[in-house]
Amino acid sequence: MGLGSIVGTGVFVSLSIAAGVAGPAVVVAVALAAFVALFNGLSSAQLAASHPVSGGTYEYGYRYLHPRLGFAAGWMFLCAKSASAATAALGFSGYWLNALGVDEALHVPVAAGIVGVLTVIVLAGLKLSKTANAVMVALTLGALGYFVVAGLPAALRNGGTNFAGLFAFNEPAGLLHATALLFVAYTGYGRIATLGEEVREPEKTIPRAIVTALTVTMLLYVAVATVAVAAAGAGAFTATVQAQVAPLESIARGFGALGAAHVLAVGAMTAMLGVLLNLILGLSRVLLAMGRRRDMPGCFAKLNAAGTTPPWAVLAVGALILGLVFIGNVKTTWSFSAFTVLVYYALTNLAVLRLPPEQRRFPRAFAWAGLAACVFLAFWVEHEIWLAGLGLLAAGLVWQQAALWMHR
Repeated sequence: MGLGSIVGTGVFVSLSIAAGVAGPAVVVAVALAAFVALFNGLSSAQLAASHPVSGGTYEYGYRYLHPRLGFAAGWMFLCAKSASAATAALGFSGYWLNALGVDEALHVPVAAGIVGVLTVIVLAGLKLSKTANAVMVALTLGALGYFVVAGLPAALRNGGTNFAGLFAFNEPAGLLHATALLFVAYTGYGRIATLGEEVREPEKTIPRAIVTALTVTMLLYVAVATVAVAAAGAGAFTATVQAQVAPLESIARGFGALGAAHVLAVGAMTAMLGVLLNLILGLSRVLLAMGRRRDMPGCFAKLNAAGTTPPWAVLAVGALILGLVFIGNVKTTWSFSAFTVLVYYALTNLAVLRLPPEQRRFPRAFAWAGLAACVFLAFWVEHEIWLAGLGLLAAGLVWQQAALWMHR
């Protein structure tokens, strides 16, 4: 379940964005982002084990910090994951159109259409089963594994030239910017943390699952990034981002291996459909929790007749993702997701620092490291992005105060 939630848009889309920022050093950024994710994952595990309830840091913030910080966490989560979902939809569209050789002018309409279809599916009450998740994970890992194997000859042939600047960190801003972007590629570990009531010995099982999933993901991402950059060069990534096409598929076409591009495209589309479906489900449940507290309109807390789906929350989430899809640029949507999700996890680590001693499972130093890394990295994205994020956070807090007055 952890791999199904983590491996998706990050490796198929954001890896190319980060490579355009950091060049060959994107391989180092992948590893740095994994260590930051590990600190945050262990913080999420501690909170989930001590307070197993839907809503994530939105609920933890209310319980351990302050209502305003709890609301800020929920608000930032909605913003972050809606932007991630829009990136997944745009990424799916890019891979699908590239595989079919269809005009890229349909990039945004196809992405909008898939958001609409999956919103209707979630509205009907269909969820991604564990079996379907396992199939998707197998297809995705198989496709990425084939990409690495197929690209090895070209990587060995061209690596000396394309990796010339791997450790040339004369401009650390690029490396830190790429690390911030790639951190989001690991954040599906939150799904593991929410399974505390469904596994045996959650105190042992959940941390172990988070560490294992992040380790496997890091090794996979490093392998893919290394082969892609060595074989084609970081410049090839930059060109695909500017053209809004499928980055890894475009690189795989140059390998000359039988079916490499098509296998990669199938794995990418499957992964991003799964990510998008999971995000619509998860976001609607956070909006449901916010509706129950009256931080959002009460209609979002209403369930359907079967008591299984919050229809207004699902529709609102679908509309929000759809609006972000019309930005039409994966770099913008992913960068916005990076800033807002880093703020969200900074609040997660802050909540862990307020846990009673008997509920702590790891040293406080882990939470301090996660908090410092999130705050530091958040402001290495483009200044237009973090200024917009701060403005949106301020608007959310104004909304919360207005909602409180109206409720009273």
